[in-house]
Amino acid sequence: MHSTASSTSTAREAAPKRNLRWRVVDIVVAAVIGVATGLLFLFWNNIGYAWFVAADAVTPGLGGIAVGIWLIGGVLGGLIIRKPGAALFVELVAAMVSALIGNQWGIETIYSGLAQGLGAELVFALFLYRRFGLTQAMLAGAAAGAAAWTLELFTSGNLQKSAEFLALYFGTVVVSGAVLAGLLGWLLVRALAATGALSRFAAGQDVTQRV
Repeated sequence: MHSTASSTSTAREAAPKRNLRWRVVDIVVAAVIGVATGLLFLFWNNIGYAWFVAADAVTPGLGGIAVGIWLIGGVLGGLIIRKPGAALFVELVAAMVSALIGNQWGIETIYSGLAQGLGAELVFALFLYRRFGLTQAMLAGAAAGAAAWTLELFTSGNLQKSAEFLALYFGTVVVSGAVLAGLLGWLLVRALAATGALSRFAAGQDVTQRV
């Protein structure tokens, strides 16, 4: 019994203390991810919006299945940087890039980025910035979707729409966020880590240690 307790104590002492302070490399990489994601948004603004309109024409509210890609910035930021504020920072930068270069929603894109980033950030915060697996990624994507849905109650006039529309739209946005932002974001981070591009981050070290 004494031996077990002693080994447990030793393991705790040997475990490196986590540093949640941002490094210069964190800021630079987060900004790069944000810009790259913003360019992805510009590509998706046309394809995703066309998908959204077509799905919504089938059944109002079904268009939410196309929203997930616009939520991926927060997931990528949280999974790669793993510091407080990373999910919000990356999603917001991406939204600003999309808005400044030009899209059909203008300044509202930045409000969306803020809400979506906060949604994803909340999930990583709830896990105390200690767990960054597939579950956390999908929850972050889903939470970003829920935040987007909440914002649109006021910015898009959805508050005036039927309960059936709101329920279906909420479900499709959340599922889209979990899959297109969460699952896809997690797979993308693993693919990047496997190339060695994330070797200076815990995300990259996790993958190489498993290999």
